[in-house]
Amino acid sequence: MAVMAWIGGGSAAAETLYVGGDISVLQRYEDFDVDYYDMLGTKIDDVLRYMKSDAVGWNAQRVRLFVDPRQLSPEGNTDAQVCQDLAYVVSLGKRIKAEGFAFMLDFHYSDTWADPSNQWTPAAWAGLNDDQLQAKVYDYTKECLTRLVDAGATPDFIQTGNEISYGMLWGTYGDSNAKKCYSNSPAANWTRFVGLLKQATKACREVCPQARIVIHTERAGDANATVDIYQRLAEVDYDVIGLSYYPFWHNSLKTLATTLDRLESSFPDKKVQIVETAYYYQWQPAKVAYNFATTWPVSPAGQAAFARDLIAELKKHGNVNGLYWWFPEENGNGPGSKVLTGWVNRGLWDDNTHCALPALYELKEFLNRKETGLTTVRHREDSPQWYSLQGTRLPTAPQRRGLYINKRGKVLF
Repeated sequence: MAVMAWIGGGSAAAETLYVGGDISVLQRYEDFDVDYYDMLGTKIDDVLRYMKSDAVGWNAQRVRLFVDPRQLSPEGNTDAQVCQDLAYVVSLGKRIKAEGFAFMLDFHYSDTWADPSNQWTPAAWAGLNDDQLQAKVYDYTKECLTRLVDAGATPDFIQTGNEISYGMLWGTYGDSNAKKCYSNSPAANWTRFVGLLKQATKACREVCPQARIVIHTERAGDANATVDIYQRLAEVDYDVIGLSYYPFWHNSLKTLATTLDRLESSFPDKKVQIVETAYYYQWQPAKVAYNFATTWPVSPAGQAAFARDLIAELKKHGNVNGLYWWFPEENGNGPGSKVLTGWVNRGLWDDNTHCALPALYELKEFLNRKETGLTTVRHREDSPQWYSLQGTRLPTAPQRRGLYINKRGKVLF
């Protein structure tokens, strides 16, 4: 556990940290009787229970939810991974909660993959105007959460949208008037986006008042863009900034650190979670935005080294309290099964042998964050000179709450 101590007296407060994965396809694999083995080749009878065991040590899981995944994808092809309708998520969510995990629900608000390049309105909602769409988001969110609560699968974290860096529910696929939210988009598009999020979070607060709401974006490689997005969403009621970070798309750990520092100084009241990360253990594509194969070889050992280095960096940032590996349950295709149309090769089980990879056992180290490098103070008249996180010297002690540099360390004032 991370401990944030008060200087000059007062009580110490412990913070819960979360580590796990997005296991949205696990139930699909189980339906096809795909076998899982530990690193030594011993068969695992219950993968969820094994993830909770001392060997792995996870305490959280994430699952996505599509509106109607029976719809064809925009390209006209069905995708075996796009199977997470409400019934599927209720079933898997009940198991997650029964095993004692924290449960993060990831609303996609789409019939298929929602990401920065694809935020298309579900087919059944296509004819709705903006006011009707806001009402639909509220009703749908409330209905889904009510079903989960009634089934004993109450989420602990709720993402109101997946990688919504450029807005969500843009309109019909390919529409030239898609209501995207870039930095230079019309103000009306951003107003519409904020309105949709407000309705989603309103439903979350009503049905799951104890859950923490996550706004998830995918610009971890650009600190300025990330801060700009969350500044534009200042009117939205949420608790956690969720980031995707894949080094082959978002650059180095140093780049990530810059983004985390900027989020600390700009939004000191928000926690940050890396809700998606992964690294290749074999067959990295020939073309990636950033190739770190010389730093972390594309091998099981290189993947584990990436996990260790990522955790070491996250431990330096006191506002980061969550880490999720994306698609850790990837495990190839069993005999005759069609779980995947192609291997992604970033999971934590070997697609060929079905044996666990070393990185699976590295992630629990995130929970052993005894030192965060962060000190919280109420007030110190005798403090030496203060600086911003960007290195600017302040003329006086800080005048508002935030993160600063004092005595060569980060301080939450």
